[in-house]
Amino acid sequence: MIRSCLLCPTILLSEDSDVLAMTMAAALRQAGFEVNRAADGEQCLAMARERRPDVLVLDLMMPKLDGFQVLEQLQGDPQMAEISVIVCSAKDYKTEIEQAGELGAVDFLAKPVSRQKLVDAVAAALGTAEVARDAGVDSDMVQVAEYNPQIRSATATTIRLWGTRGSIPVSGPDYVRHGGNTTCMEVVSGDTHILFDAGSGIRDAGRALAAAGPRPVHLFITHTHWDHIQGFPFFSPAYIPGYEIDIHAPHNVDKDVESIFGGQLDRAYFPVQMEDMQAQLRFADLVEGSLQIGDVTITWAHAVHPGAAVGYKIQVGDRRLAFFPDNEFLKGYLGDPADLAPNDERLAVHREQLAFLADVDVLIHEAQYTNPEYGSKVGWGHSSVGNACALVGLIQPEHWIVPHHDPDHTDDDLQHKLSLTRQILRDLGSSAQVSHGHDGMIEYL
Repeated sequence: MIRSCLLCPTILLSEDSDVLAMTMAAALRQAGFEVNRAADGEQCLAMARERRPDVLVLDLMMPKLDGFQVLEQLQGDPQMAEISVIVCSAKDYKTEIEQAGELGAVDFLAKPVSRQKLVDAVAAALGTAEVARDAGVDSDMVQVAEYNPQIRSATATTIRLWGTRGSIPVSGPDYVRHGGNTTCMEVVSGDTHILFDAGSGIRDAGRALAAAGPRPVHLFITHTHWDHIQGFPFFSPAYIPGYEIDIHAPHNVDKDVESIFGGQLDRAYFPVQMEDMQAQLRFADLVEGSLQIGDVTITWAHAVHPGAAVGYKIQVGDRRLAFFPDNEFLKGYLGDPADLAPNDERLAVHREQLAFLADVDVLIHEAQYTNPEYGSKVGWGHSSVGNACALVGLIQPEHWIVPHHDPDHTDDDLQHKLSLTRQILRDLGSSAQVSHGHDGMIEYL
């Protein structure tokens, strides 16, 4: 039964996806709540301060300020700290759930969420015993049967992969063709050198840069898990006077980026400390917008991966490259990618990411697990081959390069997986060229 609006609890819904916001708001209004919607983190805070809501339903992956930044600011404001916050996000990893709880969230809902679960969670946050049951119950994500398919120009922008392995470096005769260094990519446009991630591959990148003499270097980090920063203590330019190194990373709730990098160099772990590095190091959290470095424009978007994680888009002229080494596209989906229509509701939580990637010419995106492997690794933050192929089928880049190979996958395993990937793309009718990244690989944008 719909209650009088004079008595309606006020719900602030902070959700940047128009489709999801409309569905969630309709469910809450039908249950008798007054609903206001914010489309980004900054608007959420402004609206909460203007009219304090009874409950805030908060997405994590939002523009301008992400959900964790909103929670931090709410906690720091005595007048706002008592708002009941329900986090509702596709990033339902242990890391996110624990951090949300530490920052005061009273509940955590995994997207896609049914109408009734949403209504019940809001009612529980309000302490309401009786819940309107006429909100209409949507089924959770439909479960389906597991799917188990066994040089252009010397003046072009250069992409070089210095490390293409995930989780941990590997070596030996089974890892010769693809290499064993963890993630690092370099983009070179004229005199501009930009690095992405600092896995063990950055050691070789640093030796090449050091040979050319001091220069400004920008390093963009997708996230600060070990395999993406472990090579930084071995990055030669950091020890050479005259180098200026700007390090950019997504905002992390637990520690600032300088503390994270400095922690690697604690004397308990490493014989050299950050104060021994003679380059000029500058650390900065990513903020909303873009960065222009020479003729290169860099933008970023949230990745579906535990912790603060992003992917990058690099544009030079009218050419665009996207770098998403860790991204669990279609998290939890075990079906045939051919069964996903462009308007499928299971894609709703990925709409913003799909829009971000829609115009890329070269996509560097993982497909770490085979379909049989993925069934036991849902929630680990990495895509299956089938789900990554679904992404490529939706955005249709010219070239898809697959990085972040599983350390247990040998060269022969990866060759078999590549053949399988090409088969799935053919079945989807995709014309995208696909290849596996390997250490030292050079591509032109």
